[in-house]
Amino acid sequence: MIRTATPADVPVIHAMVRELAEYEKALDEARATEEQLREALFGERPAAFAHIAETEDGEPVGFALWFLNFSTWRGVHGIYLEDLYVRPDRRGGGHGKALLTELARICVERGYERLEWSVLDWNEPSIAFYRSLGALPQDEWTVFRLTDGALGALGAPTR
Repeated sequence: MIRTATPADVPVIHAMVRELAEYEKALDEARATEEQLREALFGERPAAFAHIAETEDGEPVGFALWFLNFSTWRGVHGIYLEDLYVRPDRRGGGHGKALLTELARICVERGYERLEWSVLDWNEPSIAFYRSLGALPQDEWTVFRLTDGALGALGAPTR
């Protein structure tokens, strides 16, 4: 079962974010707090949205956290999937596909023309899964990121 996350889900989403960061060998980079997630998802101006995958007895086993992007070429919004995670002992049960199906449904329903996400190059099981759904890698694009000192240096006020 897939459902829209509620504020009561923030602790489990936070825990799964940390589990995902550990799986991706980057736990030290996962600094978001529960309060930050609560504000981003349920604050006065939500910046992101989340869905929860549950077992039949209501146990949360995965989540998708996403936000809107915009394509100047298509002229409409799309969804950028920031995180998709299913707990290891629950993989293979259709939860990941159900989460992606829900996001695709939202895209179709709202007229969004893209559902995009990134995957680590070494994550072959996920890459194979995404390809099985018809997703195509965007090999001609390279992701760039500014953080920490480089971001501060570039964004520092000039005199």
